[in-house]
Amino acid sequence: MIGLVLAAGAGRRFGRPKALVEYDGTRLVDRAVALLREGGCERVVVVSGAAELTVPGAEVTHNPRWDTGMGSSLRVGLQTIGAGDVVVVPVDMPWLGAEAVRRVAAAGSALAVATYGGVRGHPVLLGADHLAGVIASASGDVGARHYLRAHAHLVAEVPCDDTGSPRDVDRPEDLAAAAGDHSVRRAR
Repeated sequence: MIGLVLAAGAGRRFGRPKALVEYDGTRLVDRAVALLREGGCERVVVVSGAAELTVPGAEVTHNPRWDTGMGSSLRVGLQTIGAGDVVVVPVDMPWLGAEAVRRVAAAGSALAVATYGGVRGHPVLLGADHLAGVIASASGDVGARHYLRAHAHLVAEVPCDDTGSPRDVDRPEDLAAAAGDHSVRRAR
């Protein structure tokens, strides 16, 4: 299993690239790599863009068109990986749990998404046979969403409510608010 961290954005609403933001003393990009490793990914690829990144335990690939949206970063990451089943997470979800990665990876389907309260979220599993299709359909800030909708009959929804929180970080106050919210945790 290969892990892919989408970490290319400038973090405009946050005020700087979120990959470099620290939470509990650890950069969000390092937390995402640890999440995927703990979840069973043997190889982890991080897509950089707005900020140059060096990430221990991961291969970093640069998206020169990072400012066009997440779709281009997903394409660059999947092209770098080339082949294999891929678990995808965005860098700005520091409270996802490694158990969610394990569950999605073990879903028994070539396409799978974690759900929280019945709502689709991350991580997302893209099976090797689907990478070319995802690459072809990813655009703007959509990523794999169009491809997953077009292949809805193949997508396994994996309940992950008890594995962590799917909340993302958009602004600095999101980190501060999470500090006092006991429902936000990083389960392992």
